[in-house]
Amino acid sequence: MPDVAAGEARALWYVGGGRAELRREALGPPAPGEALVRMIASGVSRGTERLVASGKVPESEFATMRAPFQAGDFPFPVKYGYQAVGIVEDGPEALAGRTVFSLYPHQDRFILPVAALVPLPDGLPPRRATLAANMETALNALWDAAAGPGDRIVIIGGGVVGLMLTALCCGLPGAEVTLVDIDSGRAVVARSFGAAFALPEATPQDADVVFHASASAAGLATAVAAAGIEARIVELSWYGAGTIAAPLGGRFHSRRLSLIGSQVGRVSPSRRPRWDHARRLAKALDLVNDARFDALVTHTIAFAEAPDRLPQLLTASDALGIVIAYP
Repeated sequence: MPDVAAGEARALWYVGGGRAELRREALGPPAPGEALVRMIASGVSRGTERLVASGKVPESEFATMRAPFQAGDFPFPVKYGYQAVGIVEDGPEALAGRTVFSLYPHQDRFILPVAALVPLPDGLPPRRATLAANMETALNALWDAAAGPGDRIVIIGGGVVGLMLTALCCGLPGAEVTLVDIDSGRAVVARSFGAAFALPEATPQDADVVFHASASAAGLATAVAAAGIEARIVELSWYGAGTIAAPLGGRFHSRRLSLIGSQVGRVSPSRRPRWDHARRLAKALDLVNDARFDALVTHTIAFAEAPDRLPQLLTASDALGIVIAYP
C-alpha cells in the first residue's frame, strides 16, 4: 500500500479467520483538548488478539471485550489493540514532542483526547513500554491473589503475563517463586527474575498461592495439584468461546481450594477505593522501566508486513511479546 496523504492514516483490521489487512481512514486536525500522535511501536497482546483474529470472542462478551478505542464490531471486521506508544506531533504545548502511551489499536497516526495519553517515564524505551498493559494485568492479578512476603508461589504458564507475575512475586521479601512451563527455554528468563523453574511433572506442591496463565486444561489441572490446603488459585487465562474441563474433584474439594478469576477490565476490589485505571497504568509504566523486561519482546515486525506476518506469529509457540514497528 503506498504512503498515505497528510490527512489520512493506516490501520490494521482483522477481517476474517486468520486474515488481516491495512485500511486507510481520514484523519483531521485535533480539536481543543486533543492531540495527534504518530505511532512508534504497538504491542500485540498475543493471547487476546489470537482469539480476536480467529473470531473466537463469544457473543456474550462482545461488549465486555471491546478495546477502549476499538472500531468495528466482533467478530469481523474489527480494528483492535490497546498497547500503543507514539510521539505527540500536534497538541497542547505541554505534550508536544513527548513520547506517550495509550490504549489505541494498531494505526500509524491517530487523534485522542489528551486525558487518554500517558507520558512515558524518563528512560523507558518505546519498544518495552508496549508491555505496559500486560503489566497492568499482572499487577491486578497479584492484588487479587493477596500474596505476601514468605509465600510459596507457583505460576503456571510462562507467557508475557506469567513472566511479569514471576518478576513481581520475586519482589516480595522471602517469597519462594517457581515458574512452571512446558518450554524449558523459559527457565533463563525466570531465573533472571530470581525464580526457580520447573517442568509440569516437577511442579512444587503445597503452594500458598497459584497463578494459572497457560490457557489450557492441563495447566489448570497442574495448578490445582500444586495448591496447598485452603490455598488460592488465580485464573488469568481467557478461553474466548472455548471451554475446558475444570478438575474440581479430588483434592480441589478436600483441600478447600479457592478458584478466582482475575481480569484487567476492573481494578482489583482490594485497591478499587483508592486506585483508578489511570493510577494503575502509570504504575505499570514505572514497573516496566526495567531492562530485564526486554527479554519478553521476542519478535518485531514492520507495520507494512503486519497483515502477512502477524496471523502466523499469533500461533507461534516461540513467540512472547510481539511489537509492530512503524516507519
